[in-house]
Amino acid sequence: MKRLLIAVSLSLAFCLTAFAQGDDTPASKEDVQRYLEAVHSHDMMQKMVDAMAKPMHQMVHEQFLKDKDKLPADFEERMNKLMDDMFRDMPWDDMMQAMVPSYQKHLSKGNINDLVAFYSSPTGQKLQREMPAMMAEAMQSMMPILRNYVDKVQGRIQEETAQMLKESKKEKRPVIEN
Repeated sequence: MKRLLIAVSLSLAFCLTAFAQGDDTPASKEDVQRYLEAVHSHDMMQKMVDAMAKPMHQMVHEQFLKDKDKLPADFEERMNKLMDDMFRDMPWDDMMQAMVPSYQKHLSKGNINDLVAFYSSPTGQKLQREMPAMMAEAMQSMMPILRNYVDKVQGRIQEETAQMLKESKKEKRPVIEN
């Protein structure tokens, strides 16, 4: 009787362990699609693009003000249209499908279920509503830092290039033999 009880207990423990590990089954393509739908990925991307457009248009405006004597009068209008068209024509659906295997690789079915539960909760819904505005504000805050950094990098590249050109000219001078 004691052995039977131990065998039943071990079998039950094994079954419960196997059941608990069911969360680690790989996520299917459908699981990932369910997650992407739960986070309203298409709407989120569109809102983020709309939010990014404003600081990008501002950057174009600043570039125009900086170089307006060298640029055509319709520079801003043309550049803004170019950016807007680029975002509108971006192959978003293809990009989303290309991401699916990465999600499958890194997330299990259980992970996906937990994420869907979170994004279906009031906090998850709020995060989704607020994320575009948060990203836009963050981008606007980061733009001066990024612009400053890019200017420094460009300056450094120009300095290094000038130095390499000087060194290259020294090496190529013809040697006069007597």
